[in-house]
Amino acid sequence: MNELKNKVAIVTGGARDIGRFCSLKLAEKGASVCINYYDNEDQAKETLKLIEEGGGKAIIVQGDMTKPEDVKKVVDECRKSFGEQIHYLANVAGGLVGRKTMSEIDLDFWNFVLKLNLTSAFIVTKEVLQYMPEGGAIVNFSSQAARDGGGPGAFAYATAKGGILTYTKGLAKELGPKNIRVNCVSPGMINTTFHDTFTKPEVREKVASSTPLRREGQAAEVADLVVYLLSDQASFVTGASVEINGGTYFV
Repeated sequence: MNELKNKVAIVTGGARDIGRFCSLKLAEKGASVCINYYDNEDQAKETLKLIEEGGGKAIIVQGDMTKPEDVKKVVDECRKSFGEQIHYLANVAGGLVGRKTMSEIDLDFWNFVLKLNLTSAFIVTKEVLQYMPEGGAIVNFSSQAARDGGGPGAFAYATAKGGILTYTKGLAKELGPKNIRVNCVSPGMINTTFHDTFTKPEVREKVASSTPLRREGQAAEVADLVVYLLSDQASFVTGASVEINGGTYFV
């Protein structure tokens, strides 16, 4: 369980749902985890408490990952607590924001969705790479929406997540000679507050029943995949987008 001992990880959006489980599972394997959160300090404190009760090490740092100054603050606090090097980065932060059709959407909304889901990953990664040694790894978050266009009113989100696919592949080529791996995960219907907020229960039931595994995925299952991709067990995997959707969509 200490295979990641002496490693340091940053998880953006690491206080709840998939981000929380990424933080918990990295800590369980011995990593020191810097948990970024945006607006829910109580959830961040609960995640920190769970890690510390399990004997792990972590800190929580508030910050908006679309703002370079906040990103720098998170990275600086991480280095202050756990040393100069940052070995792993999970860019979990993002969100649908709202469902809007082309007739409803305006430029400000479009720009915000892309900034939240795509540009934020660029800002965080650029800051972290200054301190990432050889053997480091990055996992970005795409979505099944990047493959199929998303549900009603989600085309801006799907576009941003499609950008993550290309961003991941391009960065993997650039950083490969430095022995830094870059991958992404593309979740389908996962049981999180994302779908509690934006997806009707009857739609969730329909999707789950039509999935070959006949259920929604769980946040912990996605986190297991993220930890694998960050770890040395995936040492020859880079530039990949791993689908985790129970068989709903095949690439």
